[in-house]
Amino acid sequence: MKKQALNGFVCIFLLSTALAQNTTDQLITEALKPSSLEANLEHLTDQIGGRVPGTPAIEKAVQWGVEVFKAAGADSVHTENFTIPASWAEGATQMTVVAPEQFSVRAISLAWAPALAPQHKVPVIDVGSGNADDFAKAGDVSGAILLVRSEEMKTWDDLFADYLRAPGIINRAVQAKALAIAFQSTRPHDLLYRHTNSLAGDIDRIPMVLLAREDAGRMARLIASGQKLHADLSIPNHVGGPIQSANVIAELRGSEKPDEFVVLGAHLDSWELGTGALDNGCNAALVIDALRAMKAAGLRTRRSIRFILFSGEEEGLLGSHAYVLAHRNELDKTAGVVVFDSGSGKVTGFSVGGRKDIMPAAAKVVDPLKQFGADSLTPDMQWGTDHFDFMLEGVPTFTANQQEANYLINYHSSSDTFDKV
Repeated sequence: MKKQALNGFVCIFLLSTALAQNTTDQLITEALKPSSLEANLEHLTDQIGGRVPGTPAIEKAVQWGVEVFKAAGADSVHTENFTIPASWAEGATQMTVVAPEQFSVRAISLAWAPALAPQHKVPVIDVGSGNADDFAKAGDVSGAILLVRSEEMKTWDDLFADYLRAPGIINRAVQAKALAIAFQSTRPHDLLYRHTNSLAGDIDRIPMVLLAREDAGRMARLIASGQKLHADLSIPNHVGGPIQSANVIAELRGSEKPDEFVVLGAHLDSWELGTGALDNGCNAALVIDALRAMKAAGLRTRRSIRFILFSGEEEGLLGSHAYVLAHRNELDKTAGVVVFDSGSGKVTGFSVGGRKDIMPAAAKVVDPLKQFGADSLTPDMQWGTDHFDFMLEGVPTFTANQQEANYLINYHSSSDTFDKV
């Protein structure tokens, strides 16, 4: 984990000021010393646990973030509240196939999906992958539970393809007056994970569950054999009104241009099936340790550096969106934003959010990282993490590209725990 941290430390420093080589070496020396990085991550994951907005765990995590930033030597630390439109927590979701044979199905609700009172002997209709042709072939699906099948996820492209197809499936299901959608897990061995298809913090339009891959496969085979499948389904989610969450913002003031900024960020929140170690506790701990290393090395940058732990990322980048809105008058003074959100895999380079115009300057910034294997620089525009709103406003963004390591299989799942880092 130290090599990952080292890349981030050097990158943020070079964005802040043109450093002499001996200064860079000072930082590297400090970053490689024993530190509280892993202890912080262990506390965040094992003691605080999964951190969903609106829960006591995220409140504890925010307070913890304030305390550890202060202990690391920040010049200032504060929190900034923002509103999430609705609160959500899962109840005891239950699904049982009752005909032609009876068997229990491992199921969990998708996050920010509405509750569903107990329903009995509901038809289950296989709509394949859920595209328009599949719905047309299925015919009348009103009042039914729709079984949506998936390919097994093996790559980043598979993950994002799964996200991107969901809105169309939901639209078609709502228009067809289906009762609920049952998505097949993209991962084997009964592994379930928490996703949301509501990317604004609102409660979605239709009840949705995720089914264990093996159970969904069994159901699909029964239907394909000509059996008429019926199931009982109960989704007693706890849904409420608007809630407050908070970003944690620490700062090291610049020596020459204190009113200009570089942002180093990672999201603090996580889903609650696991303890959010890979996504994204390890990078929250990284941001904190970056501040510690810079302060301990006695280095002052020309520009101020803001270290931000965002909340509400999993619900639709809500914390970073709120920050951009609240600090719009400072965006022209923000020299760059560096975000880490891909687990603890080795950093192989950075993407600069479509800004081909800054590629020559960016190449100079990341050149010292080549010795650590971070030798790629692309103009790609990425989405799905907290650089996004900054990117849309034209702020230069550096999104870390990392080796997959064991990130994908554990992503958002019960297996995302400290021992995976």
